[in-house]
Amino acid sequence: MVGQFDFVGRAILPRGPLWGRLLGGHSPLKAWLLAELPAYKTKLAHYRKLASYFEEMKKTKDILALLVTFFRIKPPAPHAQKCTKLHKSLPVKALALILSLAAGALGQPPTAAQHKVEMLWPAAAPGAVGTEDADKPSLTIYPAPEKSAVQTAVVVCPGGGYGMLAKDHEGDQIARWLNSLGIQAFVLQYRIAPRYHYPAPLLDAQRAIRFVRAHAADYHIAHNRIGIWGFSAGGHLASTAGTHFDYGVRDAPDQIDGNSSRPDFMILAYPVISFTTPYTHQGSLHNLLGDHPDPQLVASLSNETQVTAQTPPTFLFHTDEDNGVPPENSVLFYLALRKAGVPAELHIYERGPHGVGLAPTDAVLATWAARLKDWLEIRGLLQ
Repeated sequence: MVGQFDFVGRAILPRGPLWGRLLGGHSPLKAWLLAELPAYKTKLAHYRKLASYFEEMKKTKDILALLVTFFRIKPPAPHAQKCTKLHKSLPVKALALILSLAAGALGQPPTAAQHKVEMLWPAAAPGAVGTEDADKPSLTIYPAPEKSAVQTAVVVCPGGGYGMLAKDHEGDQIARWLNSLGIQAFVLQYRIAPRYHYPAPLLDAQRAIRFVRAHAADYHIAHNRIGIWGFSAGGHLASTAGTHFDYGVRDAPDQIDGNSSRPDFMILAYPVISFTTPYTHQGSLHNLLGDHPDPQLVASLSNETQVTAQTPPTFLFHTDEDNGVPPENSVLFYLALRKAGVPAELHIYERGPHGVGLAPTDAVLATWAARLKDWLEIRGLLQ
């Protein structure tokens, strides 16, 4: 029956009499889907085009042509002939459903609960230029399973060069990984270019930390175990929050603003850090500060120069092959932390491009998440 599913590895396959015939046993199509589809998680953005490809499939009735065109892949040689024979006997609608289920499996299970979204400000955000979603910074809340929950929370800042937000592999997937450790996760939608520049993103990140701290009792977390995790430009935002903070606005009319904006720890994945060295990511600099920024402002947001003894303990991850944001960004920040006496851990892997997220398709690079888990453990954040 459609609506019943088997979870097999990273894929979700339907089960029932009809689907058993189509995908049961050692079906070459099933084997192909299981073997090939997990490698294409990075193509999630293209799934919006599935409808048009399905329309094309209705005309051609050729499943292999569709997959080769859409995924840019070919079935393994031993299965090519069998797959070709199999697809001719399958109804077009069945093939479309199989593909849509498999594509959805690469994002999130169809049974995933809807997550609550909290606006950071009950009314308009400071400096808002409109009333669209892009003008409303928010937190999407991922509560950890009650039985395994610990008193730790993390605000997650997806990357995107301050011009977009990589909400899936640097947002949703990260929150789910944190939940697997019992950590409450809050994915931040912060304001970005071209509608917004500095200080809007920083105000959003600071407000997010204040918001979580103000509601610590509601989420069963400790006031002093609230961290921030940023990727790429989101890493710049996170490191800015960790070097440009206050301990709360006294007598603030908004109770949330009375809470500290200092994160208790930082996780920085291939972060943009420096704005004043040859290692600067120019796209992030431009999107955040515009065409002709004040040199003093640029220097103040080159965060390796802003580290003090009060900067939170930090875990850094980067790759040597990162040509988008050179690893020197992490190195410079680590050296500044070390000089200031701030506990820090840095991991630079030789292989891997920019923007890998948790690197689920790379067996070696994916081990960086285990190193992070170890760090969280030794800091007592998983207890």
